[in-house]
Amino acid sequence: MTPTSDAPMDDAQLADEAAPLDALLVDAALGPLRRFAPDASTVRFAASLARQPLTVSRRARSLAAEFGRIAVGTSVVAPPKRDRRFADPAWTENPLLRRVVQAYLAAERTGDELVADAALDWRDDKRVRFLADNLAEALSPSNVPLVNPASAKAAIDSGGLSFARGGISLLRDLVAPPRVPEMVDTSQFEVGRNIAVTPGAVVLRTDVLELIQYRPQTDEVREVPLLVVPPTINKYYAMDLAPGRSLVEYLVRGGQQVFMISWRNPDARHAGWGLDTYVEEVLGALDAAQRVTGAGQAAIVGACAGGIIASVAAAKLAATGQRDRLAAFVLLVTVLDTAQAGTVGALVDRQLASAAKAMSARRGYLDGRALAEVFAWLRPGDLVWNYWVNNYLLGKKPPAFDVLFWNADTTRMSARLHADFVDLAMDNKLVTPAALTVLGTPIDVARIATDAYLVAGIADHITPWQNCYRSTQLLGGKSRFILSTSGHIAALVNPPGNPKARYQTNNSTPADAEDWLRTAETQQGSWWPDLLAWLGDRCGTQEPAPEGLGGGGLRPIIDAPGTYVFDT
Repeated sequence: MTPTSDAPMDDAQLADEAAPLDALLVDAALGPLRRFAPDASTVRFAASLARQPLTVSRRARSLAAEFGRIAVGTSVVAPPKRDRRFADPAWTENPLLRRVVQAYLAAERTGDELVADAALDWRDDKRVRFLADNLAEALSPSNVPLVNPASAKAAIDSGGLSFARGGISLLRDLVAPPRVPEMVDTSQFEVGRNIAVTPGAVVLRTDVLELIQYRPQTDEVREVPLLVVPPTINKYYAMDLAPGRSLVEYLVRGGQQVFMISWRNPDARHAGWGLDTYVEEVLGALDAAQRVTGAGQAAIVGACAGGIIASVAAAKLAATGQRDRLAAFVLLVTVLDTAQAGTVGALVDRQLASAAKAMSARRGYLDGRALAEVFAWLRPGDLVWNYWVNNYLLGKKPPAFDVLFWNADTTRMSARLHADFVDLAMDNKLVTPAALTVLGTPIDVARIATDAYLVAGIADHITPWQNCYRSTQLLGGKSRFILSTSGHIAALVNPPGNPKARYQTNNSTPADAEDWLRTAETQQGSWWPDLLAWLGDRCGTQEPAPEGLGGGGLRPIIDAPGTYVFDT
């Protein structure tokens, strides 16, 4: 069943539980609750068990026998030591609570065995397991008021105020999407005050983006500028979090000339903005960065969905004889090959995809709050029920954490881009040359012959590292692949100084990701210095830092972080 929230997953589990882009975007349009409704896979599961009455009877007898041992106190069933849900000593020391936990775990194990007994095909098995796992998470006794010993203690200590606070929080969270427990205390952060504060200015503004040029913080800079293309989901400042935890700040202090795209938050008026629109805007931002710096080349950094757009833009340059404009190419937690997408991929078909595209087309956009809800239900133990207990049962505020603050600052996605991304991912178009045409040009990512630096997170449940790795086989240049610790965004927020930080490298890039991992070497510390050194070898010579911002006919418009970042 679902791994406990603190238990480490192996690589197979991580890949299996990852959610591909098309599945996320379909669920965000149709709503994640559709996954929990019985469907044809559930019917086939029931039919398979109906044909195995002896097997079902044996499982039932085994469960009944275990219940008997639980009742008399001889059962040895126990939660894993790293299962945070049952870490309170009362779960094991109180006879009644111990029996409740044992009964829950025994029933969960039986459910898992019955799914295996059904011997379903891949798609049906994943769908049924997803339903069973989420049901098991929801039914955990740790989620029940007063049954949870920490909840009972908080109620007694506070004279019931913990329940009152929790009830108010529950009502507030149910009023508007995303209808999941609040994950962060947003009162501790403010964009432009203690988040996204690296000094700079907007030097270009279009209907679609603002381009931020960051002020140099060294006497000399690399002559080749660096253009960062962030995701179109959420705001750009995942790359510019709190001081000391900002990748942008680190690169600027390392002598890089950094430009950042800040996407406008689209609404129904911008429904027609598609992949063509965003690729054209990236190319325009690249032109601007080169005009400002006077450089003949530039480097591009793309992250997640922004990495897909950046890859298409780079392929467009290569196809039109402009390949030499790119000095370096960096992809962060970006999947170009969406094959074998894992559990959630089994939950999406073309009929659902068409319905999702029609839904966003009617509205004109995909609501970012709906996407946040989908993300939460991908890992309900960590992202729903953990906060259910903290916020509602204990009446506490969620923690103040900059990454979660960024995660809560959602944006919309234009209907056309939503449809383009769904089609791109479902048909895996970037794997086949010329399967995708953008701005009138057939796209072939193999023509991106620039050296590439690729980063993935080993615990990433959105862009599984194995899929990220396959880009080493798709791109035409020499690739350096970095496997960081942590998940999707935490893998990127990896400043030097953390004694627990580490990453894996390999001088070779074999075809199979597991072969790469078997021969990879573990490096202690952050991968940021490794990236800075890699960029330093490819971003030209050092030259005196410019005294002001702007150039080439472009002038500062407003100080960073600009205006689009505040769009709601």
